[in-house]
Amino acid sequence: MNYVYRTLNSPLGILTLVGSERGLAAILWEGEDPACRGGDSIREDVRNPLLRQAHQELTEYFAGRRRRFTVKLDPSGTEFQNQVWNALRTIPFGETRSYSQIAQQIGRGNAVRAVGAANGRNPLPIIVPCHRVIGANGTLTGFAGGLTIKAQLLALERVRAG
Repeated sequence: MNYVYRTLNSPLGILTLVGSERGLAAILWEGEDPACRGGDSIREDVRNPLLRQAHQELTEYFAGRRRRFTVKLDPSGTEFQNQVWNALRTIPFGETRSYSQIAQQIGRGNAVRAVGAANGRNPLPIIVPCHRVIGANGTLTGFAGGLTIKAQLLALERVRAG
């Protein structure tokens, strides 16, 4: 598979948007290498329509003008991971859910740890809002971008949801 990428200067640092022929495949945190996506090749393409749409939607999100994303997605994961990621997309803007609630939602109530692992492997943070998943006691737990960024995303949404 061939991939294209472009960067976005965001309030969280530089994000790299990676796309395939099928949709947005990844959002990488600052310092992550887009070549890690594998595939046959990867090249920068700031004119790619999919990446332009993703760039625009994320820019609108950070500016407080967007709560839902419409860009086509192409996450690569197992069937279970995709179930978890689909469940994450149902968490409303400005709200949170626990790992246990997500496990219950997908009909796998005993798979709380597996849900946590799938959440941690989410290739599309922000758009697939894994930052909205917190510990059962309300604490912030694990986030690939770091807990500071998770707190920033939740604060951004709380301010704009109210």
